[in-house]
Order: sequence, then C-alpha cells, then structure tokens
Amino acid sequence: MVDGGKAYKDRNFQEAEGLFRSAIARDPQGQTKEGKTAQLFLARTLHSEYIGNRQNPAKAEDAIKEYKRVLAEDVKDQSSFNAVANLLENLNRNDEWLKWVTERTNNEQVPPEQRAEALTKLTAKKYSCANEISDVEAVKKTVKGKDGKDMFQFSKPENPQDLENLRQCIQEGTELINRAEKLDTNSDAVWSYKANMLVQQMRLAEMEGNMQQKEALKAEAEKAKNRFTELAKIRKDKEQAIEDEKKAKEAEAANKK
Repeated sequence: MVDGGKAYKDRNFQEAEGLFRSAIARDPQGQTKEGKTAQLFLARTLHSEYIGNRQNPAKAEDAIKEYKRVLAEDVKDQSSFNAVANLLENLNRNDEWLKWVTERTNNEQVPPEQRAEALTKLTAKKYSCANEISDVEAVKKTVKGKDGKDMFQFSKPENPQDLENLRQCIQEGTELINRAEKLDTNSDAVWSYKANMLVQQMRLAEMEGNMQQKEALKAEAEKAKNRFTELAKIRKDKEQAIEDEKKAKEAEAANKK
C-alpha cells in the first residue's frame, strides 16, 4: 500500500495500478482497512489513467466498477459517487448518469445533504435546459428602462414548442431544488440554483405578461442570492481556517526537525 501510494502521488499510475491490484488480491473482499483503501485508490488510479488518455474508455469502465465496489461498502462515500457521475458524463452515457444521480436522491440511506447535492446536479440540467431557451437574442432584447439605463426585456419564443419546453424545464427544476432545500437549507449550492430557477420563473412571467408575478419572483430571487452569498462566505471562511491550521501544523513540524 505504501509503495502504491507513493507511485500514485508521483503520478506513476500504471505502477500504482499494479501495486493496488496486488494489495486487493490479498484481501479481495475488502475486509481490512488496507483492503478497503486499496479498492478506493485503485478506482482513483484507473480514473486518473482515463483522464490522461481519454481514448481508453476501458479504464473509465474499470474505474466505475471499482468506485461502485467502494460505494457498496460505504454508501456515504460522496467522492466516489461524484466520480462515477463525472465518468458517466464524460462517456456521454446520459441515461445512465440520470439514473445514477436520481437513485441517489431517493436513497434514504444516504445523508440528507448528499441527497440535496444530487438534486442540485439534476436542477443544474433543468436550469441549462431553460436558459438555452430564455437567454438567446430572439427572446432577450436590450431596452432602456424608466431610469434611462439598459435592461433586458423578455418575449415569448416564436416556436410554441420552445415555450412549452421552457415551462417544463422551469417546473421540473423548481420542484427539484425545492426538494433539495428541504434536505439541506444551509447549502450555498442549493441557494445558488434556487436563485437561478427563480430568475427563470421571472423571465417566463414577463414573457406571459404577468408583471406583478415577475416583481414578486424578482424579490424572491434577490433573497435567495443574498442567502447564497452569506452561506458561500461561511463555507469559504471555514475552508480557509482549515487550510491555515494545516499550514500551521506543517510549519510547526518543520521547526521541530
């Protein structure tokens, strides 16, 4: 394991793969801590090999298989879940990606904040779907506001099917992010997409001539943006504190040598 870890750190992935496979052969069921660690690092090594050569999808397939073995033992391993999702997306296996992420959102053995993260991934797709319709020149025009400043004005797309698709993407995305909010109200990512979907709702209201609803949604969107900003700062401050503590310990250890 030590040699495998060093090879991995040095980016000698082919060597690391062989060493981790040897470690797994001694504990194929992953009953020991070493065996479980070897499974995880084999998955990461295969993943890294694929990233280094995307013409070799077999490495991606093997990585997915190994990540799933890790998750079978520890469903809470969020990095392994995200790695599988990333690989499926890179392989353009969109149906499998959707099934994989959706199953995560409905698995009650998974912690609420992780289910919320999966719901946010699904929301991101619906947001992109809506934005591809509402953020194009044909429906988004720059006009002068009452104060003389430039502002955007939104109108219905010419194709009725585009409008129907916009409504559907907004509805589905809003339902997904509302579920995520209930599971993790302190996630800055959730509030970011909450704000994004409210903006899409606001555009649709304007397209349909409902200016009163547009203004109400605009106020909600501003609140969501403010909440996102607040939570993002808290998260970044925590991350910085952890990094500062790590550097302080490293400096202290270096001074003792």
